[in-house]
Amino acid sequence: MPHATAATRSSGHRPRWWTELPLIAVVYGLYSAGRLLVRGDVSTAVDHGLAILELEKALHLNAEHPLNRLLTANPALGIPADFAYASLHYLVTPAVLIWMFRRRSAAYRAARTWLMTSTLLGLIGFTLMPTCPPRLLDARYGFVDTMAQYSAHGWWGAGASAPRGLSGMTNQYAAMPSLHVGWALWCGVLLWRHGRHPLIRAAGIVYPLITVLVVMGTANHYFLDAVAGAAVMAAGALLTRPVIRLADRVKNRLRAVFAPVPVPVTATKSTIVSAGCKTSAGERIPGQRTSSADSSGAATGFPAEAASDDAPAPAR
Repeated sequence: MPHATAATRSSGHRPRWWTELPLIAVVYGLYSAGRLLVRGDVSTAVDHGLAILELEKALHLNAEHPLNRLLTANPALGIPADFAYASLHYLVTPAVLIWMFRRRSAAYRAARTWLMTSTLLGLIGFTLMPTCPPRLLDARYGFVDTMAQYSAHGWWGAGASAPRGLSGMTNQYAAMPSLHVGWALWCGVLLWRHGRHPLIRAAGIVYPLITVLVVMGTANHYFLDAVAGAAVMAAGALLTRPVIRLADRVKNRLRAVFAPVPVPVTATKSTIVSAGCKTSAGERIPGQRTSSADSSGAATGFPAEAASDDAPAPAR
């Protein structure tokens, strides 16, 4: 996704952290509030979840069931997977964003715009298609909620990654698209593209793959949710440059509107006596000659100083 991570020179200077933090906070607040408020009808969300299962069955895709059984039967795998689902999404993404700000400032603005644009596109997806995750389907569909199974080992409760007692403050039917996968893909692309150490670039490959396995194994997302998360990030990458250009135009117009009006400079009369004129020979003040200079010049045709030098000495 080269368009989203290319350096943008239109900003003119490195972004300031005191302007970046409020911007990120506002966008994330809008995302969280919108995700919470968009609570589609539960029956509609369940229908959408079952429709995804039917589509995957038609496409001969069924990675969720074997992964879910693997994590359910092996606490050594299930518990770390639950911790990864409940925490990495909120730790790795900000860490990569800060790393880009400090170490790759030329590409930071494009990376931040890409992340925010894709996140808002994901919110549109939650709005248009509320989807029940596999863990909330009826037990006859063969899924086990590993987050509930291993909840005694972590801080989460019935609301998946939400802390105990706060499940009512999250929308559990916002499964399509999976922004866990989308944000992990964003992190992976940036680590691969801008990382210089081989381990950092390897993490850029491993982290998104592990996230895909975790979200399906914990029964929080379908495989097609993960595909939709990647598609949202691709769309956000394509929109990054147009969004930046639009933001620049808006910023320039606001600067033109609120720019202070320059105060006109009035011309002042010169206080120099000569008013820029030079004093010529025989003049004390420009435009004023002495009488002796005038008489000497008139008699000899030369300046007074020259006449006195050439005159013969008086006889004694």
